[in-house]
Amino acid sequence: VLILTKFRLPRIATALMAGAALPVCGLQMQTLFRNPLAGPYVLGISSGASFGAAIVVLGAGATGLVATWSLAIAAWIGAGTVMLLLLFVSYRIKDVMTILILGIMFSSGLAAIISIMQYFSQAAALKSFVIWSMGSLGNVTGAQLTIMAWAILPLLMVTLAYSKVLNGLMLGEEYALSMGVRIQRTRLVIFATTSIMAGTITAFCGPIGFIGIAVPHMARFLLNRSDHRVLMPASMLTGMVVMVFSDIVSRLPGTEQILPINAVTSLIGIPVVIWLVVMNRKAQSL
Repeated sequence: VLILTKFRLPRIATALMAGAALPVCGLQMQTLFRNPLAGPYVLGISSGASFGAAIVVLGAGATGLVATWSLAIAAWIGAGTVMLLLLFVSYRIKDVMTILILGIMFSSGLAAIISIMQYFSQAAALKSFVIWSMGSLGNVTGAQLTIMAWAILPLLMVTLAYSKVLNGLMLGEEYALSMGVRIQRTRLVIFATTSIMAGTITAFCGPIGFIGIAVPHMARFLLNRSDHRVLMPASMLTGMVVMVFSDIVSRLPGTEQILPINAVTSLIGIPVVIWLVVMNRKAQSL
């Protein structure tokens, strides 16, 4: 019973929350930027959160509850800053591939800065950061799980309430305005929910790749629907299943070894992204 309550249940709860939130972040970004390849990992939102976390882990040296809150707040600020930059760029540049490339550049630039920080950090801090950067659902403390629940669960309800609005936004801003959608408020909601949810998960679980971009397309393929009122909860449920499955695979049943969760999710998500790119190319050539 102790093993179940202290280790298994927190790990499952973490997987369920991360699995629900990341696809929602990805779906919102894909709709906002009208780009099927958008997602918190690809566009640098996770890298922004990682940069904030790196400042705390490698530089601040805080411990206990102070470190927990510092980690979350720093990740929110980092993710929010990158999201703001992307929103600013999207106002001026409408080409989806250009925005995608800029997101990758933001991610690469932040990764370079983090590498420099690692070079000058202390050995103990560096070890902690390297372990964190591999991604894990099993290292989340009780305090961190509480913050995750308070940060993610209410925002998931907000995103569900805005699912009908996203239908209008998907068809373009002019159409959305004709439906009575408040564009600025919707952008702000997407900005806030994506930054906080992606930042929270990255802060406590490490960067988790390709769930945000791949799972919405998996849900869309399974249901053959583009209505966000259906697609949003379907993406949550699909993400939960994928994350729990990824966690089981990462623990290598029958052995004592544990793989980084980021490696497992990337192996699942990358084929979906490749398939998506190939299908888009075929559609453009017709």
